[in-house]
Amino acid sequence: MTTRTRQADPHTQPTRRLEPAEPGRTHDHAAELLKRLATLPSAHPDRARVRAEAIEAWLPLSEQLARRYAGRGEPLDDIIQTASVGLIKAIDRFEPGRGSDFVAFAVPTVLGEIRRHFRDRTWQLRVPRRLQELRLAIRDASDSLAQELGHSPTTGELAADLQVTPDDIMEGMGAARAYTTLSLEASVSTTSDAGAELGELVGEEDADLGFVELRMTLAPALARLPEREQRILCMRFYGNMTQTEIAAQVGVSQMHVSRLLSRSLMMLREALTDGCPLG
Repeated sequence: MTTRTRQADPHTQPTRRLEPAEPGRTHDHAAELLKRLATLPSAHPDRARVRAEAIEAWLPLSEQLARRYAGRGEPLDDIIQTASVGLIKAIDRFEPGRGSDFVAFAVPTVLGEIRRHFRDRTWQLRVPRRLQELRLAIRDASDSLAQELGHSPTTGELAADLQVTPDDIMEGMGAARAYTTLSLEASVSTTSDAGAELGELVGEEDADLGFVELRMTLAPALARLPEREQRILCMRFYGNMTQTEIAAQVGVSQMHVSRLLSRSLMMLREALTDGCPLG
């Protein structure tokens, strides 16, 4: 998937100058710490101290970036901590000798760390990364095209802008439904169920449905049994009578009732399993 670069994208470019804002920690001082750190060998006794000072000096930068993502479903403290991890990675990888500005180098690293955090933590249902990224691209393209066209873009216009197929757009939009989910305890209001919980309106599986086919098959099989065996089965399994009680009702011994039950159940089992007619 190919997307075109947008200068107004607030997620990839800073909207204002970003620099350390802590009193007594100027931009020049923070930059000087990075240069100092780059000159120290890994085994130098001062390296750990200078690195810690550099991280502290630049923490306001990562916090500014983290606050852009406040109110998106994740605790701000977690986002700030994630941004700090990205800042530390940027400090450890930065090479002042190449002439690039640290802010320009660090911002993509910090934002990338924050986005990975959201991608891995906030999707309620597991969605392939391709669809997660497509969803973000569709959102950004929708905002930009709406300004350019003066109306909400169609699926075809989004597909042309992002150089994907309309089916891809529909799939990406569908993925957005997995970003957040409702709790079954969430309150809902309907005409007949004011103040009900969502879980109360979700249908449950009827356990008896699983026996419908069994009953439809069992009925003709039972009808093929002799009348006495049918009566004995009904007294045993519907009347919950003991074999002794059945024997007294039918006028046979308890042992004979047991044999009749066993034979009847075996014949029913064969009819249900093999589809063999009773005879």
